[in-house]
Amino acid sequence: MRILITGGAGYVGSACLRFIAGQGHEVLAYDNLAMGHGAAVDGHPLVEGDLADTARLAETLRDFGAEAVMHFAAASYVGESVENPEYYYRNNVGGTLSLLNAMRQAGTERLLFSSTCATYGMASSKPMAETTPQDPVSPYGRTKMAVEWMIGDFAHAYGMGYTLLRYFNASGADADGRHGEDHNPESHLIPLVLQVAQGQRDQISVFGSDYPTPDGTCIRDYVHVEDLASAHLLAIEATTSGTGEVFNIGTGQGYSVLEVIQTCEAVTGKTIPQHLTDRRPGDPPQLVADPAKLKTALGWTPVYTDIRQIIETAWAWHSAHPQGYATS
Repeated sequence: MRILITGGAGYVGSACLRFIAGQGHEVLAYDNLAMGHGAAVDGHPLVEGDLADTARLAETLRDFGAEAVMHFAAASYVGESVENPEYYYRNNVGGTLSLLNAMRQAGTERLLFSSTCATYGMASSKPMAETTPQDPVSPYGRTKMAVEWMIGDFAHAYGMGYTLLRYFNASGADADGRHGEDHNPESHLIPLVLQVAQGQRDQISVFGSDYPTPDGTCIRDYVHVEDLASAHLLAIEATTSGTGEVFNIGTGQGYSVLEVIQTCEAVTGKTIPQHLTDRRPGDPPQLVADPAKLKTALGWTPVYTDIRQIIETAWAWHSAHPQGYATS
């Protein structure tokens, strides 16, 4: 299959690109490199372009002969979305509208969308199934939910096939240590904690220690990027014209902020100073996936089921690449 991957130079997008290429599919990354890294594409074809350029997208899809699209390109900082919602609606919703129109022009009928558990908001169900009510609390989450609706409407009207993947906390690095997380600014917990271990930060801030959880800190479901990639491959191969499906991607196991910090200390052999501070608005106490549907319908089985395994791959990447892809 020929698969165009928007945001294909980003953290999750490039992990999926490399994995899918390794399984024999032809891939093409489409990325404006505002947040992505050319090196993450690992020598596979890359077109530098913006989602808003519908004509360029349609031309790229036609020239490549794309049979399917994996759509990762989006702004994804919750706090930034609160401060600048215009950018998030223009980029995430407007950019996806441009992509859908380009797909119609090029005759590409299959789409896999990278969605998020943020669409569930403060939902109280534990763990969260695909039927959990969606009530996002941030502009970021609302743009992702709006895109889900838009994709469904386009599919119904124009005969497209689609799969929505709502995943939880993407984490870890490639097993070979050659690729991993490199965000600027960094917002994910595991790399932030590992930056403290590397001496790049003095301490890690813990936002809230009075949540209704065993140790008072937030609980999250961490899923390794290679397990995410295998789920994306299964999903795109199962997507056909005129169908629509949604799956959660997570391990079903949650870990608290303090448990992540303690595991990072065990893996690195370093003491991680902590600073307890106030809760952040909109942070749910617990976000844990129910992955039963993905496992049953597509036969997905995660390889990395323990937080220590995930952190060990992340530490191998960060210790070898202290400046990310800029490390010489």
